[in-house]
Amino acid sequence: MPTSPSPSPSSSKHHAARAPGYRQLLRTPGVWAFVLPGFAARQPFAMLTMSMVLLVQHTTGSYGTAGAVAAATGVAMAVCAPRGGRLADRFGQRAVLVPGIALHAASVGTLVALALAHAPAWALFAAAVPTGATVPQVGPMVRARWAVALTGPSAAPSPLMQTAAAFESVTDEFTFVIGPVLATALCAGVHPAAGLIAEATLTLAGGSLFAAQRKTAPRPYLTAAGGDAGHSSALSVPGVRALVIAFLGIGAVFGGMQVSITAFTEEAGHPGLSGVVYGTFAAGNMLAGVAYGAIAWRRSPRRRLLTAYAALTLACAPLWAIQALPLLGGLGLLLGLCIAPALITGYTLVDALVPPATRTEAFTWLTGAVALGQAAAVTVAGLLTDHAGSHAGFTVPLTGTVAAFVMLMGLRGHLVPAPREMRAAGAIGHRQAVTVD
Repeated sequence: MPTSPSPSPSSSKHHAARAPGYRQLLRTPGVWAFVLPGFAARQPFAMLTMSMVLLVQHTTGSYGTAGAVAAATGVAMAVCAPRGGRLADRFGQRAVLVPGIALHAASVGTLVALALAHAPAWALFAAAVPTGATVPQVGPMVRARWAVALTGPSAAPSPLMQTAAAFESVTDEFTFVIGPVLATALCAGVHPAAGLIAEATLTLAGGSLFAAQRKTAPRPYLTAAGGDAGHSSALSVPGVRALVIAFLGIGAVFGGMQVSITAFTEEAGHPGLSGVVYGTFAAGNMLAGVAYGAIAWRRSPRRRLLTAYAALTLACAPLWAIQALPLLGGLGLLLGLCIAPALITGYTLVDALVPPATRTEAFTWLTGAVALGQAAAVTVAGLLTDHAGSHAGFTVPLTGTVAAFVMLMGLRGHLVPAPREMRAAGAIGHRQAVTVD
């Protein structure tokens, strides 16, 4: 809960309609207590996939193997993240985060040792699974704290939630500007394993700092019988399932770009620039997020999501034909500009679609979908790159976004939030079951 009382819902609505923006958002009482630690705690995640690809490719000589091992991590995270989010909703974020960061650091250490010992591929896969399963879900936890700080556990959604979603997207992408560059610099300039070692160390430090901020955490939702709050998963909401499909396609862009950019820069004779080029892609996402969150949109979130997704799909189309690094950097910037609106609108919608007792779980379904899409894309792009070069790998983002967009159009009817009265009634029902302060 926030450290001091939040403005009343009517006051929040009045100010958001008059002057929505980051200044008002960051003046919300208590938010700095989790914003800064949350930024520190999520930085390692931006380094994980790139560091893993670089280490495994160095020790095995295969982008296909490197991509597949990284994919195993992504799949494990996608499968386990929603369950971790549900446990965080039920028992509290600290109870899930503290043991998770310790297990993650140990798993990363095991993977590094096996890779440097040139262990067989099956051993690398075996170590990759717990590495992904224990990735701290700091982003969803921070978003759940924003929801509490802005609206309270049972209030209707605040107009500032879109600004908060934009702020979180900017924060995520700022880490992805820094993360790949840092991972590449460590792996190329210090040691191939330095990126993963730094990731594990930062996970322990940042995760512990974030977990210590207990006053801003959402209230655990336990029933009197000790069962799960609401007895249903956030995935039972049709709109959440539609958003999961959309985020799978976004994950395909992230994964396909990571592997293909790495291969492209190596083919061009500049392997050290892979982090810089990928950072340009992330920078576009960050810049678009800043602008998107500062605008008072009149169009519905559903329409904005579909428009942004169509633009993203079109921007992926020419990737396979790029021949020069500057052109790839420019197109990567454009892709980033298209991704941010889709991500921000998706996170804004999911908060309006689910009751408060499943917020963290709902956010982890979306981040897990990105991880799963990224895992599949890393695997396919790695195999295509091994056999036909980076240009073949760049077809993966286009394929993923086209498939997701077609399905999203078919499911667009589910992307309309229920009336506030119905959500409020559902939230009250959940709160009546709470027995833990």
